[in-house]
Amino acid sequence: MALGTSPPPEIRSPAERRGAEEEAAEEEEEVFDDAFDIPHKNAPHDRLRRWRQAALVLNASRRFRYTLDLKKEAEKEEIRRKIRAHAQVIRAAFLFKEAGQKDNREAYTGINLATASRSFPIELEKLITLNRDHDSVALQEVGGVKGLSDLLKSDIDRGISPNEDELSQRRNVYGANTYPRKKRKNILLYIFEACQDLTLVILMVAAAISLTLGMTTEGVDEGWYDGGSIFLAVFLVIIVTAISDYRQSLQFQHLNEEKQNIQVEVIRGGKRFGTSIFDLVVGDVVPLKIGDQVPADGILISGHSLAIDESSMTGESKIVHKDQKAPFLMSGCKVADGYGSMLVTGVGTNTEWGQLMANLSEDNGEETPLQVRLNGVATFIGMVGLSVAGAVLVVLWIRYFTGHTKNPDGTTQFVAGTTGVKQGFMGAIKILTIAVTIVVVAVPEGLPLAVTLTLAYSMRKMMRDKALVRRLSSCETMGSATTICSDKTGTLTLNKMTVVEAYFGGTKLDSCDDISQMSVSAASLIIEGIAQNTTGTVFLPEDGGAAELTGSPTEKAILSWGLKLGMDFHDVRSKSSVLHVFPFNSEKKRGAVAVESDDGVHIHWKGAAEIVLSSSKSWLSVDGSVQPMDAEKHNEYKKSIEDMAMRSLRCVAFAYCPFESEMIPKEDTANWKLPEDGLTLLGIIGIKVRMVTGDNIETAKAIALECGILDPNGVISEPDVIEGKAFREMSETARSEIADRITVMGRSSPNDKLLLVQALKRKGHVVAVTGDGTNDAPALHEADIGLSMGISGTEVAKESSDIIILDDDFTSVVKVVRWGRSVYANIQKFIQFQLTVNVAALVINVVAAVSSGDVPLNAVELLWVNLIMDTLGALALATEPPTDNLMKRTPVGRREPLVTNIMWRNLFVQALYQIAVLLIFDFSGVKILRLQNESRATAEKMTNTFIFNTFVFCQIFNEFNARKPEERNVFKGVTKNHLFMGIIGVTTVFQILIIEFLGKFFKTVRLNWRLWLVSVAIGIISWPLAYLGKYIPVPERPLQDYFKPIPCWRTSRRDEEEGGQR
Repeated sequence: MALGTSPPPEIRSPAERRGAEEEAAEEEEEVFDDAFDIPHKNAPHDRLRRWRQAALVLNASRRFRYTLDLKKEAEKEEIRRKIRAHAQVIRAAFLFKEAGQKDNREAYTGINLATASRSFPIELEKLITLNRDHDSVALQEVGGVKGLSDLLKSDIDRGISPNEDELSQRRNVYGANTYPRKKRKNILLYIFEACQDLTLVILMVAAAISLTLGMTTEGVDEGWYDGGSIFLAVFLVIIVTAISDYRQSLQFQHLNEEKQNIQVEVIRGGKRFGTSIFDLVVGDVVPLKIGDQVPADGILISGHSLAIDESSMTGESKIVHKDQKAPFLMSGCKVADGYGSMLVTGVGTNTEWGQLMANLSEDNGEETPLQVRLNGVATFIGMVGLSVAGAVLVVLWIRYFTGHTKNPDGTTQFVAGTTGVKQGFMGAIKILTIAVTIVVVAVPEGLPLAVTLTLAYSMRKMMRDKALVRRLSSCETMGSATTICSDKTGTLTLNKMTVVEAYFGGTKLDSCDDISQMSVSAASLIIEGIAQNTTGTVFLPEDGGAAELTGSPTEKAILSWGLKLGMDFHDVRSKSSVLHVFPFNSEKKRGAVAVESDDGVHIHWKGAAEIVLSSSKSWLSVDGSVQPMDAEKHNEYKKSIEDMAMRSLRCVAFAYCPFESEMIPKEDTANWKLPEDGLTLLGIIGIKVRMVTGDNIETAKAIALECGILDPNGVISEPDVIEGKAFREMSETARSEIADRITVMGRSSPNDKLLLVQALKRKGHVVAVTGDGTNDAPALHEADIGLSMGISGTEVAKESSDIIILDDDFTSVVKVVRWGRSVYANIQKFIQFQLTVNVAALVINVVAAVSSGDVPLNAVELLWVNLIMDTLGALALATEPPTDNLMKRTPVGRREPLVTNIMWRNLFVQALYQIAVLLIFDFSGVKILRLQNESRATAEKMTNTFIFNTFVFCQIFNEFNARKPEERNVFKGVTKNHLFMGIIGVTTVFQILIIEFLGKFFKTVRLNWRLWLVSVAIGIISWPLAYLGKYIPVPERPLQDYFKPIPCWRTSRRDEEEGGQR
């Protein structure tokens, strides 16, 4: 937490943030010289426009569905500006009116006598006006916050009743803390968007023409098959695509709801507990602390050094201090400093924040770097495919119109002057459908969407692994992480603590919770310090059950220890009043409170033991007398602290000093600087905690050894283990030099964490950082991946992070890394599989078209192949769960090619095998399959059907090979992936149905069992072939580098970037 007098963390307005991001983007421009290469965080809008303009897109509505809508972003900013301006104008007008008519103003009590007998005397409209106008005079006229709470039938200490009926009644009268959600898209809309694919539209037009001509020339019974079969295939592609997209949208919607479901603390019936922000009602009492989001509009009940960042509502990066003179709190703002409690007076759309959220679209798209790079790959493949399809179209049309294309029975298809116009046009349309279908297969429209599919799947699974993804790109960036800077408490250690050792009265207590040997005055001072100098609370159930504690783990451990000492929390607090609070700060590592009682004014300090000890000039003995702190006693205490730290104990010291009441500032107590030196040390406790850490260096070292971060047999010295202060005082160059070697940083401040992140990034590392406090926000924002803690983390930390670790456990961080690497690996599997199908299908059809004027794979068959490799292939391969083998690999470099040399090798082995085998059957299939006795038309149909069947089975078996591009055993864990096995099963069943029962539609004939066996056998050969192919060595230099010249300065820059990643 931040100190009351120290400046709160720098919080910029949205406009300032955008400006800074654009400046940073300009600096990085020379690195991102490719149109399809964008920064992984805060990509400027001009770079996003650039790749969109460079991409080859057949269905813009589908391709750009999960990308940032730049037009909507501009509209959102305009809405925000209008709502902020509206609120400010109303307040300014009200203040102007108030100044001019103050004497003549009507008394406003907020009470409507006509409704006074109803549930609540104050009407909703009066509350809305009070919140909107920030009318202090009206608030005083209803009796201040106490009078308002009475009107709302609430209690400023105990809150409202937790009774569900009362909560429901409050929602009915004053509204719920929700806002209208955007209506979910109907599946029909996804079907409509899938229909907008340019190639499918052309195919449907061609099918309509074919259907019309076929029915007029061949009759209704036979003539509808050609056009009808294409319609059926296109319909199947559209339905499967729409269902897949619809399921993804549901997953993203669920994750969006999880992101918005902020957990807040509320006091009901005197008990403090956590609940969803959506469950808050008017009349609730909500405790606030640094880093929290103000969950609703409200009035400050009490607070200490409470400072609110209102930039989210006003657009101005100004910190506003709240007290009884300015008690109004706006929903959506952040607590920048201090703590306090508020009475909720406005919820949901009755607040400016609620109106803002209701007017903004929720489905905020976001393209990821991998998604954009895949658009580049898809554009390149698409260009090749378009060129090939154009060449096939021209060749087939020339052959057709020059009379070189034969019918299955050997007759010429088109004879100039003899063939009718309708028949000739029909033949030309059939050739067009083949060329367009080649484009459908060649342009991998689903390739960029495979990223969205695998990210949606990974995000859902990561939720089960206790990780909530806030930014899509962080999923894939995590796979490239080379360094993780982790906090200790609650991440490397359990977030549970217990006091196990205590030094009081100058000696170690036999039992840490036995202070019976101490005098009453000394014991009362210790208990007063525990009860008053805390942000935690103690709730004692009326049924006499165990006390319920709230607060940070350290606070709960100290309060629990205080209860064992015999502390009556509420009684002690009632005997003295708090004059001023100096909140605990992670920079100073201590906090204080000034209290006044019958015994005078005491200032209690609590914090890191060695820091409090250095400020103490005396110590309290067992009999309650104050003894001077000589060098011997100082060293004795210091030795005790070191001993406890060596045993992994967190050391906390208590000290106090009396203060003259005449010296207390009469007016400006908010800026009262409490005395920090000349303290009297009360005692020291050791807390057992069950690795950048704010702890003592010895504690950090002990826990690092326990966790296996440090080698117990190695030499442990600087800079492997370093204190934050030593690192902070180094020059930027020196920090960069040693950043790689640092393993443990003890007694570090959040700024030290930021400096370490910056130094590591300069060295080329991809840095992940864990953090929970408000002061961690800059480091979380600066890091490539910010990981905030779900339990102990503040809302400010969570909003600055990319992923929230819901259980505060480091094993969850490791799981996030596994999933990050899995995203990248799954996309590579899908690319390898799809490129193999692309290359094989294109080469087979082109060679066959040029040589014989016909293609073995017709339009409907190619659409089925497209469905296998696109939507179904993505579902099967993009949803592979992560394996332990992924963690043995080195992280993926940011500039590493998507298609690795290993993938090229696998691709060429399979594609060459498929092309060679299927072209042999295309040219000599009749002889090889012994079909000489059949008629020419039947033999050709059986050969083409066999080629189609074999081609599909080659893809089915190659799907297994694509699962493990680098491993020889491709079957490991295959039975655990039920979705993969299900898709393989469905594809196989449909293929059997197509060959055996849907021949009319697909222009196929039934195959006998021998041909079925041969088809399956040729497909199965791809397994041993893939196994043997993995023995072929590949060069280390990426294949792409041999074909593109790179300027020397660019290469050196990239090598420098990747130096830390390989």
